[in-house]
Amino acid sequence: MCSIIGCCGPVADLDAFRAGFQRTLSRGPDDSRMVSAGEGLLGFHRLAIMGLTPEGMQPFALDGSYAVCNGEIYGFEKLKQELERKGYPFRSGSDCEILLPLYREYGAEMFAMLDAEFACILYDGQTGEFIAARDPIGIRPLYYGYDGAGTILFASEPKNLLGLVGEITPFPPGHYYRAGKFIRYRDIAKADHFCYDELEILCRNIREKLVAGVEKRLVADAKVGFLLSGGLDSSLVCAIAARRSKSPIRTFAIGMDTDAIDLKYARQAADFIGSDHREIIITREDVLSSLERVIEVLGTYDITTIRASMGMYLICQAIHEQTDIRVLLTGEISDELFGYKYTDFAPDPQAFQEEAEKRVEELHMYDVLRADRCISVNSLEARVPFGDLDFVEYVMSIDPAQKMNTRGKGKYLLRRAFEGDWLPESILWREKAAFSDAVGHSLVEDLKEYAETQYTQEEFEARRQNYSHARPFTKESLLYREIFEQYYPGQSAMVADFWMPNRSWAGCDVDDPSARVLANYGGSGI
Repeated sequence: MCSIIGCCGPVADLDAFRAGFQRTLSRGPDDSRMVSAGEGLLGFHRLAIMGLTPEGMQPFALDGSYAVCNGEIYGFEKLKQELERKGYPFRSGSDCEILLPLYREYGAEMFAMLDAEFACILYDGQTGEFIAARDPIGIRPLYYGYDGAGTILFASEPKNLLGLVGEITPFPPGHYYRAGKFIRYRDIAKADHFCYDELEILCRNIREKLVAGVEKRLVADAKVGFLLSGGLDSSLVCAIAARRSKSPIRTFAIGMDTDAIDLKYARQAADFIGSDHREIIITREDVLSSLERVIEVLGTYDITTIRASMGMYLICQAIHEQTDIRVLLTGEISDELFGYKYTDFAPDPQAFQEEAEKRVEELHMYDVLRADRCISVNSLEARVPFGDLDFVEYVMSIDPAQKMNTRGKGKYLLRRAFEGDWLPESILWREKAAFSDAVGHSLVEDLKEYAETQYTQEEFEARRQNYSHARPFTKESLLYREIFEQYYPGQSAMVADFWMPNRSWAGCDVDDPSARVLANYGGSGI
């Protein structure tokens, strides 16, 4: 990861601006630089992943224009060659160095050309305007707000903007900002048309596109590792990577010391693919002592995001402290595409598709936010193969009737696509378990029990009334909200609401976001 910041006009308080930017130094601990851009400022904290030499340091400059980018641009070599033929010089091996020449050639149309996960801010020295943009899923974070003079500021995380602006708002994925307007350049959630291919063709395409998504994310000048939960999604990413790597890949799993469900499955997958595997064991004390720090890191009060972040934060902390790995591949974004346990209750294909669209559009506030913050705060970079743009676009275009659970097994298409010798049958066809449950059922119970000790029922009822937006509805949610407000006072609108199953569907009107409370959870947590 890296961290970027930009003030698109005169800086009201330079010391406060610098202090705000320093709050995300862990995203880019290798080097830091700030440059004047017209009347404004651009800043960059670097985590060197591609083009490790000093020449790869940002902001990049071109004839009075500047750019900062937190991102990975896949297949940039071809674009770079085309730009070199047009006479543009390059000094580094950094993928992001192509942005200014690309902008000079294509203007804002360039953003739709990128196969990338990115957030960037550009200053056009010829026109004196600032342009900012974010990838179509929002895998890389970007936020904005306006200072007292009406100047817009952009930054990688909300904590950068605290005290500098009023309301802090997520930059909308798939948009670019120019001349005071946010313009959508790609809507990855909406399918222009549906694909009605036969089952075998669907599965072949799913397999080939996911393999391609993993392969391109293995390219790095820094060491690469893999989070392996033992569930289907992360196991598939690891299995593909293992086939494409010349030496054993390095995998990591985490579990509670009392009842870790997934450690045995992660070990089975690791043994099958021949990875160099490490287990990290955590305790109740580890979880509770890290809770406030995790909420501060995340910038959310959402229940399921926080629960699932406890294990992810602690495993990434261990990887940072104990290894030389800098890049982590993860299994996020599969559920939004192929379905959760609760989408088994979707009343019809149209409802399934609409729910998938909603989840993809909101990813940047939930699972993607979790992966970014837990990984980046430990000075690591997250790469998400299931978020590959070609893969997402294809899966979202598949006839939703094919994606519904009508065959007695969720994510049937994905499982069927990798039948053979990719994974053990026990992993490939295993029921899905919620990540926080799989780290250990006790993790969630420990958090809920701890929250119960913090309030009487009367205190809970009174204190929850302090919030009109996303009002807490359990003691656990109130605890998280009150910690959130300590660090991000009055900024709850950064998250739309609590992540919950679709309450309007029969079987989904529940008071807890965990799939464990659903009637169809069954043996998922075994």
